[in-house]
Amino acid sequence: MKTRHLTAFLHREDDMFIAECTEVGTVDQEATIKEAFAGLKEATRLYLEEFPMLETSPRYLDL
Repeated sequence: MKTRHLTAFLHREDDMFIAECTEVGTVDQEATIKEAFAGLKEATRLYLEEFPMLETSPRYLDL
């Protein structure tokens, strides 16, 4: 199994923490930082089970 490193961003809105994984598009919102990252990890895992990332980098055409 190949390990992937994804980026997580965290920001606060009022009394909630929002964690986002921009490479995949998953988001979680919770009352604590720990819960937000745990929820994001689970959401991302479930998403990638259904929609796996490509093993190779995308190729771009020169037009």
